[in-house]
Amino acid sequence: MELQFLIRKALEEDLGSGDITTNALVDPRDQATAEICAKQELVLAGLDVAKEVFATLDSHLVWKLVKKDGDIIKKGECVATVQGATVTLLKGERTALNFLQHLSGVATLTRQFVNKIEGTNAKILDTRKTLPGWRTLEKYAVRMGGGGNHRAGLFDRYLIKNNHIAHAGSVSEAIEKVLRQKIQGMLVEVEVQNKKELQEALKYPIDIILLDNFLPDQIREAI
Repeated sequence: MELQFLIRKALEEDLGSGDITTNALVDPRDQATAEICAKQELVLAGLDVAKEVFATLDSHLVWKLVKKDGDIIKKGECVATVQGATVTLLKGERTALNFLQHLSGVATLTRQFVNKIEGTNAKILDTRKTLPGWRTLEKYAVRMGGGGNHRAGLFDRYLIKNNHIAHAGSVSEAIEKVLRQKIQGMLVEVEVQNKKELQEALKYPIDIILLDNFLPDQIREAI
């Protein structure tokens, strides 16, 4: 439902009252085959979304998927072909590619970070810093790039940050207030910015401590 809403809004934004150029030049009976190919090496994400964009315009298009989301695509490789009415292909191509390019970009960048930490126990997680309306899709793209998802929003775990600590007066005050009202089963995280805050946080039964702006040597010293 969320995806369909986003696709329809994107198509409405692009098409408006209609594709006047295509309508003037292309016979509605014309048929064509389009190839979706990579201009650079990338990690693919969003292929099913691109397919859904075209299906929203015309459910009779014929698709051949050569690759799948999560695959590493070499420059010049094609990931899919789509056959059907030329007018549909021209009207939907930019919206479909906008989804596909953006999500593949997120997946590709994520994979670069994942590769950098290969062989360690570290894991790349995303944040809530997503485009409005795109959170589910962008977090999906992170997974396709080999990363993991942090919280989905403000509702699915406690995360005590610097603003909360400043408002409460201290790390201890903030944690104690949260623990007094904690919903059963919800994780509690606290983000600390120095050794003093870390030592305060370690006194409490919280699930995760995030070290903000700590350098490796500072982490070893603090722990």
